[in-house]
Amino acid sequence: MTHILLVEDDAGIVANLTDFLTSEGYHITTASGQSKALELLERQSADLVLLDISLSDGNGFSVCSAIKSIYDIPVIFLTASDDEYSTVTGFELGADDYISKPFRPRELATRIKNILRLTKGVGSVVRLGDIVVDTVKGTVSKHGRDLYLSALEYRLLLVFLNNRGIILSRSQLLETIWDIAGEFVNDNTLTVYIKRLREKIEDDPQNPTIIQTVRGIGYKVDLS
Repeated sequence: MTHILLVEDDAGIVANLTDFLTSEGYHITTASGQSKALELLERQSADLVLLDISLSDGNGFSVCSAIKSIYDIPVIFLTASDDEYSTVTGFELGADDYISKPFRPRELATRIKNILRLTKGVGSVVRLGDIVVDTVKGTVSKHGRDLYLSALEYRLLLVFLNNRGIILSRSQLLETIWDIAGEFVNDNTLTVYIKRLREKIEDDPQNPTIIQTVRGIGYKVDLS
């Protein structure tokens, strides 16, 4: 059974998430602070960590840094801190995803499945043609050169990786960008981010082969 460590100091959220994720088939262990979380990981490894930033002792950034320096475990930040600084800091520390409160439990369950699918059996490195994504370090490189993606560009690339071969509509991608930015993002902004991401990962951004446009529907990535 997949083991999830939930690090959260809000008793109500802990109770609700434990019930929901248990019903989804996960084994849940909980900790309210930094010391307890790291102590639990020393005794029993977890398959994924759900981590709040504000804790009863310590903070989520410190916990994430400690986890990533010792273990190869995916981390999803689960927090009310949805400003750009917190988002970027989380990804720089190696977080695999970031979801802001309040959130839809079904969406969280989908993200957990996507992250587990992305990291399970392949360690921290995922390849997309010549692109190498290190989900622990939160870096993306091409031919050994760091592409320095922004937090939103990185999130978009992870969404495409998690849905390889699936056509994603613009509305689905817009929802993803809004989620991580914590503010309204319009259709023109999505176009800009797709353009920027293509400029960094494609050999010829004007004739993309990785992020393919499906005219009238959205985008698809199916490159192995």
